[in-house]
Amino acid sequence: MGWVLIGLAVLALAGFGVWRWALANNAVALLDWGDRQFGGNSGYALTLADGRYGPLAEQKIEVLVPDTPAERPRPVVVFIHGGGWHSGTPGDYRFVGRTLAREGYVVVLVGYRLGPDGRYPAMLEDSALALAWTHDTIARYGGDPARVVVMGHSAGAYNAVMLALERQWLGRVGVPDGFIKGVIGLSGPYDFHPFTSDSARNAFGHVPDPALTQPIHFVRGDAPHMLLITGDADTTVKPINSDALARALSAAGAPTRPIVLEGVDHSGTVMKLAAPFSRDRRVLDPVLKFLAAQCRPSATVQPAP
Repeated sequence: MGWVLIGLAVLALAGFGVWRWALANNAVALLDWGDRQFGGNSGYALTLADGRYGPLAEQKIEVLVPDTPAERPRPVVVFIHGGGWHSGTPGDYRFVGRTLAREGYVVVLVGYRLGPDGRYPAMLEDSALALAWTHDTIARYGGDPARVVVMGHSAGAYNAVMLALERQWLGRVGVPDGFIKGVIGLSGPYDFHPFTSDSARNAFGHVPDPALTQPIHFVRGDAPHMLLITGDADTTVKPINSDALARALSAAGAPTRPIVLEGVDHSGTVMKLAAPFSRDRRVLDPVLKFLAAQCRPSATVQPAP
């Protein structure tokens, strides 16, 4: 029996190592596969797969919904994937959609132009178009366009926060001010100039005034409430990004305090939204609490927890 337990422990550690490798190498599809195996396929429905919000190949969109009927339109979470602005696709992040759809949310997974074609400001233009699609279309899928929270991991968190802070992007595509009721940023870069990574240099190095690319320079007191989650072991996007943005928002009149998770690295914040890692609820619990506060079916949006 002892040898059997040791063998199972070795297999578990090996499996954990595989998931870590997968995320470190942007092989998120493997994480999504594991979520299907451990979490099952009940509680949600994929109502739009490989949809389009624009004519370009990477302007993809997917929608997952709860598989139970509802008496009224459901609140909406728009999730923008990470990948250093050079990799990723919405379909690989269906585990986020499954997890949140089971909690009663309509989930929109957003893609955007990547690599040389996706340099600033293309990633923001595409993300804004996806939000315009959500504003105009999500009611067809049972979603409430009056209760929309935008969420992202890493590069996707950057996109989400920039859309919420700098009004021009949504204004260009006709999305009314106040459409975004809240923002959830997982391990996002918000104050990262000078650029020290190839990903940042490739995406933003061509901009004559780098300050225009930094979310922290667009902080305002009437910004949507933000939940910023990061890990103290993140060496890819250091936790100081979340701390700096939270302090700037608080100083502007929008009190914000980041959640810093002990022992969690860059991939861990999104990894904990997939089974079996979601058993560690240090990400999911504050996310659900924040969503419940921002998506109340009333005219007044509640403060962030």
